[in-house]
Amino acid sequence: MNSLTKVFSYLALMSFLLVATSQARAAMTIEITQGVSGALPIAVVPFGLAPNVVLSQDVSAIVQADLIRSGRFKSVSEKDFITRPHEGHEVNFGDWRLLDVPYLLIGKVSSREAGYFDIQFQLFDVFKSEQMEGVILRNVTEDRLRGAAHQISDLVYEVLTGEKGAFSTRIMYVVAEPKPGNRSLYSLQVSDIDGYDPQKILTSSEPIMSPSWAPNGEWVAYVSYESNGSSAIFVQEVATGQRRMVSNQQGINGAPAWSPDGKQLALTLSKGTNPDIYILDLASNKLQRITKNYAIDTEPSWAPDGESIVFTSDRGGNPHIYQYHLSDKTIKRVTFEGRYNARASFSPDGKLLTFIHRPNKKFNVAVMEMATGAVQILSDGRLDESPSFSPNGSMIIYATEDRYSGVLAAVSVDGSVKQRLAMQEGDIREPAWAPFNN
Repeated sequence: MNSLTKVFSYLALMSFLLVATSQARAAMTIEITQGVSGALPIAVVPFGLAPNVVLSQDVSAIVQADLIRSGRFKSVSEKDFITRPHEGHEVNFGDWRLLDVPYLLIGKVSSREAGYFDIQFQLFDVFKSEQMEGVILRNVTEDRLRGAAHQISDLVYEVLTGEKGAFSTRIMYVVAEPKPGNRSLYSLQVSDIDGYDPQKILTSSEPIMSPSWAPNGEWVAYVSYESNGSSAIFVQEVATGQRRMVSNQQGINGAPAWSPDGKQLALTLSKGTNPDIYILDLASNKLQRITKNYAIDTEPSWAPDGESIVFTSDRGGNPHIYQYHLSDKTIKRVTFEGRYNARASFSPDGKLLTFIHRPNKKFNVAVMEMATGAVQILSDGRLDESPSFSPNGSMIIYATEDRYSGVLAAVSVDGSVKQRLAMQEGDIREPAWAPFNN
């Protein structure tokens, strides 16, 4: 077996074991490694606090961090502020024009009753001397302060870019922690996209792989090896932990992917023979086989319109992406550049496809325009894996390596913005970005 085939088997059959070096900490460190040239300056004035209001979270600081992390904005240093307004009537636009800053965000937090707060913010166009947005978030509880800040970030981002913000969404990923005897403890975790508030929704002494969000954001699917060391597919409700096994066929049970209506899973089954793509109806548990080939068919992913499924296959001699059309049951090859393309998924609008592409000795994240077939390589790691689109389609999160440890990274679909999301210690893999309605 040559090295290329070995790597394909590694990805396609989900047979790797996550190797951890130490325990994961509570939150990830996010480093912007590349931002947009000409990022928009914005001044975020620390929000004012009404008398006797004490907060556990700095709302304006969270908003500022969100906007900077997007790579689309750069902040004006607070030490350069001439004034620090908290309400619109306090704004002297001349002060801000002196700083040559086009946008100004101000706000204040007041208390309604014990444990409840109102958060008011206003966004201004400095050079036009006019308000662009103004909202009051009412009855925000202490434990929802970060969520409220992300909501403000989403609104500001949408007003200034025309794109819906995704700061309020979440990500899911697998973490491995070392245990005595050269073993690992695996956990499936869900956190904010800035790494805060990580929640373990599953812990196992056996590997957990291929996590996938349901379109309603309330359920997830994944592969677990907890059943006598054999692969099985589970679906689980995130909020309650309620779950059930939906596939435990002989051989490979892998790569579950939800249909856009949330009623079906596309998955890889071998049933003791060759891996093929099947569709599982979650209500009836009926299986429909959609590929039957001597090659390895794996890693299915639905198109947003639900009319087709892309998957990885080496039926042409090397791993490439193919597309199965459910209406006429036809299969066509999608990727042609390079000798290796795998782990594909669609952008939310269906116009782009992201996948792992091997241009040389490295495995990198790439995107392809479905209309033209044009391919662009976005990442530059040695072994990048598991790309997943943000729900607004502007970013792709993926797994990579840093000093031989698994970390997450994100890149914009045009390659202009790059981030690295690293735990201080530990190994983190297989990210999946949650949908908007989570």
